[in-house]
Amino acid sequence: MRCGYRAGIRFLFVIENGRCCPISNKGHQINEEIRDKEVRLVSATGEQLGIMSAREALEKAVEADLDLVKISPTAVPPVCKLMDYGKYKFEQTKREKEAKKNQRVVEIKEVRMSPSIDVNDFNVKLRNAQKFLGEGNRVKVTVRFRGREMAHTDIGRDLLVKFAEDCAEVAALDKEPKLEGRHMSIFLSPKTAKETKK
Repeated sequence: MRCGYRAGIRFLFVIENGRCCPISNKGHQINEEIRDKEVRLVSATGEQLGIMSAREALEKAVEADLDLVKISPTAVPPVCKLMDYGKYKFEQTKREKEAKKNQRVVEIKEVRMSPSIDVNDFNVKLRNAQKFLGEGNRVKVTVRFRGREMAHTDIGRDLLVKFAEDCAEVAALDKEPKLEGRHMSIFLSPKTAKETKK
C-alpha cells in the first residue's frame, strides 16, 4: 500500500501487477470527495475536535498523516473522522470473512414413514432424526397415507406425536401434526445448549 499527495490531499494506492490503483471506498466519501461547507470532526481516538470547514478538516488529516472519512453523512453537519482508511477497510474485510466462517447454513432433513411402520424401522428413523438434530439441522418428519390408510389418519398423528416425544431431549416441536393431501408432517428444531441443560 502506498500514499500519494496531490495539492495537499492524501491518496491511498495499492500496487497491483506493478501498477498503482486507488483503493476503492464503497459507501464512504474520503478526503477530496467531501465537499460539504461544514463538518463535525472526530479524531482517530474518538475525541470531538469541533465544527469546521471541510478544507480545514482535510488539512488536519494531512497533518496527522491520516484520511478524512465521512462516517455519518445524514447528520447536520455531517460527521467526519480521521483514520487510516486502508487499514479500516482491511480490518472490515477480515471481520466479514470471520463472520462468514462462523455462519452455519441450517438444512431441513426429511424422515418419511408409513402408518404401518415396524418398531425396528421406527427406531432406525428415530436415530437418523436424532443424528440430524445433533448436527444442528431441522427435521421434517412425514407420514404418507396410501389408499384406505387415509381413513386412519389418527394412527399417523399418534406416530408423529410419539416421534416428537422420543426426540424431546434434543429437539423442540415447531408445529403440531398437520395433514396436507396424503401427507401428515411435523417439524423438529434442535434445542440450544441452554435449553438442553434445563
